[in-house]
Amino acid sequence: MLSTKHVFFICLISIVISASGCTYFDRGPRPLEDTPWELAQAGSSALEEERYRQAIRYFSELKDRYPFSPHTPVAEVALGDSYFKSGNYTAAINAYREFLELNPRHELVPYTMFRTGLANYSKFKTIDRPQTNMVEALEYFHLVKESFPDSEYAEHAAFYIVESRKRMAEHELFVADFYWRTNRYGPAWHRYRYVVDNFQDLPEITEYARQRSKVSYYKFQKDNSKQKRHEDQGSWRDWFSWL
Repeated sequence: MLSTKHVFFICLISIVISASGCTYFDRGPRPLEDTPWELAQAGSSALEEERYRQAIRYFSELKDRYPFSPHTPVAEVALGDSYFKSGNYTAAINAYREFLELNPRHELVPYTMFRTGLANYSKFKTIDRPQTNMVEALEYFHLVKESFPDSEYAEHAAFYIVESRKRMAEHELFVADFYWRTNRYGPAWHRYRYVVDNFQDLPEITEYARQRSKVSYYKFQKDNSKQKRHEDQGSWRDWFSWL
């Protein structure tokens, strides 16, 4: 499976080829950065040379000054890539979404959907945090796989679907284990059962959850029985004390 870095450069090449026949990575003289083509060339050179702040400036200027240029859709995607490579995944997601809303039939839609998913996936920090971005990443990966099954990004999306589900399952186990450690066996049992019921494609994880769910259910019922006996004994004591 290709790494994220390799996927990026493969996809970037496809952007260049599709950009109305223009070679943005031309090593000619530095452009005057005035026309759409010059801004696109300057932005692409900056992106290739990892000068992300400059790339963002060029692509943003192209998008704002020339919204109807044939170069603008490609620049919108490249703007998202520039944010992505700089580590600003939130801005990348916003740029990709804007492109998808404005260009629903563009040939770069499969690529941009995949990158939107990947940007959400890349926002993952630790399993103890809410998984909102992972859920959204999974939605975009499924969109790519189901809507564009013959695209080169469908295979990459399939890989990240599995990885996203692993992280979501691990988050659920983290919460369930926390309840277990704090002797809250009822909530733990429900979390473990959720993993068993919803992540059958991850057998190693579900087997662990299945075993824990059995024990937590037993402990939960045992605690309930103790509590009930205590309450019953308490009611009898109250009755005798009243006599």
